[in-house]
Amino acid sequence: MRCVFVGVEYAGKSTLIELLTAYYRQRSQRVHVDDHFTIPDSSLSPQSRARYIDFPDDVKERMQRMQLQYHVEVIKNYDHVMIGGWHIEERIYSDFYGEDRDHPYYPRYAQSHHRLYEVQVLEARLPDLALIHVTASDDTIRERMESDPHEYQIIRPGDVAELKARFADDVAASLFTDKHRLIELDTTGRSPGESLDELLLKSEPLITQGELAIRSLPVPESEYDVVYENGVRRTVPRT
Repeated sequence: MRCVFVGVEYAGKSTLIELLTAYYRQRSQRVHVDDHFTIPDSSLSPQSRARYIDFPDDVKERMQRMQLQYHVEVIKNYDHVMIGGWHIEERIYSDFYGEDRDHPYYPRYAQSHHRLYEVQVLEARLPDLALIHVTASDDTIRERMESDPHEYQIIRPGDVAELKARFADDVAASLFTDKHRLIELDTTGRSPGESLDELLLKSEPLITQGELAIRSLPVPESEYDVVYENGVRRTVPRT
């Protein structure tokens, strides 16, 4: 499944990406994960992340625009791809925080490209694309902010309600939503495992028959090897 996870910070996107990635890998599926769109890019070294904060706005805008475009091809080229944030996050955080000199985001996001990324993906006619909008209650978001703060936190406690509303509006306007490729997930009061189960269930109408077959195969929870005996495929736990 080709997944684009969007939603306000602390809603649970990265946790679900990690769990779904582990789910596929346990079933011997190759997964491509890109959960690094929030400024500063989480895939960079600590030193680079610290320097990125103070890059000029035009440099940030160009770097972000280039990686947003690049990931159109990533979505097309991998059967199981996890994209966290991508273009919707970029628009909302740049619009909301871009003029704030104490914030790492930049102003004047390239609005003309916003839906163009979606057009390019949809033109590929991918059979298993899903826009996954992850949300949680305002209190839950603030509790997570306090209990497990991010090193480079983007949102502020007083902005939670407004940012959630902006995400909801942009998701509703998405071409992916118009093509019925949307999954809505509220992680309030749910364990990560329960949210993963809900995601798997809600995604069934969007996946291919091949993936449905993969999901139906029993696999051990531990590491295992695949063997064939008289033409029958079996999984054997490693000892």
